[in-house]
Amino acid sequence: MSSENILEVKNLTKHFKGPKKQIVHAVDDVSFSIGRGKTLGLVGESGCGKSTCARTVIRMYDVTAGQILLDGTDITKMKQQELKPFRKNMQMIFQDPYASLNARMTVRDIIAEPLVAHGLVKNKNEANDLVYPMLERVGLTREHAGRYAHEFSGGQRQRVGIARALVLKPELVICDEPISALDVSIQAQVINLLKDYQEEKGVSYLFIAHDLSMVRYVSDDVGVMYLGQLVEISEADEIYKKPLHPYTRGLLGSIPIANPKLARLKVKSSIEGDIPSPIDPPSGCRFHTRCPYAKPECAQSKPELKDVGGGHRVACHLY
Repeated sequence: MSSENILEVKNLTKHFKGPKKQIVHAVDDVSFSIGRGKTLGLVGESGCGKSTCARTVIRMYDVTAGQILLDGTDITKMKQQELKPFRKNMQMIFQDPYASLNARMTVRDIIAEPLVAHGLVKNKNEANDLVYPMLERVGLTREHAGRYAHEFSGGQRQRVGIARALVLKPELVICDEPISALDVSIQAQVINLLKDYQEEKGVSYLFIAHDLSMVRYVSDDVGVMYLGQLVEISEADEIYKKPLHPYTRGLLGSIPIANPKLARLKVKSSIEGDIPSPIDPPSGCRFHTRCPYAKPECAQSKPELKDVGGGHRVACHLY
């Protein structure tokens, strides 16, 4: 029996060994779920742990602690060989279209590689029957199949990366900032491509991005990360209309407005200072060193991520 959620992440923790036997707290005690055919947007500053969280979820990194359930099955401690049947059902679109494609392989071979790896095709003709329609699905043509990655623009390379991820027809796709390296005009095309495919196939996305406006457009729910921890999560419209955590307010306050008059009227909750080191994160609430509302309790005890109504969860001592 299939689970209501395609993905459930429970208390996920990922630490790395730093210099002089220090511990890098990349991801700490993060929990969320993604429903079938839904999109969870994950936002936060650079270095907050978004990409590490995504790569740990897809098991590119081993888990330090916590649990990952894919379609109801615990994949947390599985070895790579055990994971192989589950790989087909979860794929990743990488941030850098220049580095994520093999320069020595043609586009056709790049997209066909996962089909061959999972034994879904027996020969080149069978592979072509799946590769060519997928190329056309992402806005390329059969003529592009014989070319190499260096012959394409950034937007075209990202389409190849998307085709490679979608050709296996996965139920979960992790999009690790798939549009940040692209021009604005190309960003809209790629986002619309992903949304159209989701509506057609019912695929679920974990969408990581810096562009908060774009995250609102593509996401059903939005989670906000700060220094390896999830500080707020709610439905997208709710979190943009009624942000609760001071960090979330600061992020939303940084979104530029094209109209100068409205921009002057907008109240900005600025975030001062730099993000602390994940090797030695602050005690209690990790945001208290930059928070304008910090009180002594914030430095002493870690706030729990609790529901304040309607599924809106926030980790802050103000609530």
